[in-house]
Amino acid sequence: MFKRLIYKELLKRLREPRRFLQVLAGARQTGKTTLIRQVLEDFSGQGYYATADEPTLKDAQWLEQQWEAGRQLASTKTKHAVLVLDEIQKIPGWSETVKRLWDADTASGLPLQVVVLGSAPLLVHSGLSESLAGRFEIIRVPHWSFAEMRDAFRFSLDEYIYYGGYPGSAPLIAEPQRWQRYILDALVETTISRDVLLMRRVHKPALFRRLFELGCQYSGQVLSYNKMLGQLQDAHNTTTLAHYLELLKGAGLLEGLSKHAGQKIRQRGSSPKFQVHNNALITAQGNLSLPEARADGTVWGRLVESAVGMWLVNAVKGTHVDVHYWRAGNHEVDFVLVKGGKVVAIEVKSTPRRGKLSGMDAFAKEFTVHRKLLVGADGIPVEKFMTTDILDWF
Repeated sequence: MFKRLIYKELLKRLREPRRFLQVLAGARQTGKTTLIRQVLEDFSGQGYYATADEPTLKDAQWLEQQWEAGRQLASTKTKHAVLVLDEIQKIPGWSETVKRLWDADTASGLPLQVVVLGSAPLLVHSGLSESLAGRFEIIRVPHWSFAEMRDAFRFSLDEYIYYGGYPGSAPLIAEPQRWQRYILDALVETTISRDVLLMRRVHKPALFRRLFELGCQYSGQVLSYNKMLGQLQDAHNTTTLAHYLELLKGAGLLEGLSKHAGQKIRQRGSSPKFQVHNNALITAQGNLSLPEARADGTVWGRLVESAVGMWLVNAVKGTHVDVHYWRAGNHEVDFVLVKGGKVVAIEVKSTPRRGKLSGMDAFAKEFTVHRKLLVGADGIPVEKFMTTDILDWF
């Protein structure tokens, strides 16, 4: 679902006259490399692919050599030539080098399209914002949707809710221990150690790791920063925790949703609601198998709500939709979508509801609500909700 749209959009941009550097940004194992290879196969011109994700250290000189190879394609009088640079953020000072080369080609009128790929949106964006302002467009690649895992690997809804949307892990679900080690070692540890700790200033790595574990443990729950300080040792201030949450979000692992209040200042000061970007991050750290989790109503309800949440935070990438939550006293709305002046309130239930949705009613008294949605139980089926374009609810 997501990848088809991204494929079409990127191919369309590459066929246009050269205007902007294209940035394909997403977390590990979201299919960026596979996607760009498919685009190159169907591209009408010539393409050159190079990756910095190799054991030997890459530097600015290596980058210049790859760029020159792309220039050679563009100078052969072909109408279309594309240079693809994968894992770009691993090259020290990459953005300054790219800016110099891009500006030189712009000045000479060389029709070379350039696509850069990065494994963590926040890391890529930092280099872009420093040196390449006004020269790039970002295409965000989210985690795989239920429809994509279903079509590619025949995942059932229950399997998607439990195993999440990492395509590389799909062949391992019949061997639970291998699947678990793959998620924790090849994805989580690699992302934290290589994409964050080695490339960003993190003064307390142990605290950063514990915050990630806490966020997965409490995914779908609101936790104040003061409560986090009580749960985490060596956490001296809330500013550090907020910064680390932003790094985890940028790495495509989890984020803290802000409270909907209609005022940006109040949103930023609210207690965050933890939300993983992929349910595998929860279940790989637990001790329950899929049948055991399915049989436990409390556990399964939490996983269902988290699956809806991960669908939302991935589906809004590249749109103008924001995802929040809302709480006032004992009243709560699981998710609040905001687009322009329209607000959509969402409640998630894994079992038939008892009585009215008091949280939804209280929310509607305080805000003008465009639409109120009950997902699961006796409302919109979870499968239907997660296969509907999020903009359709507006």
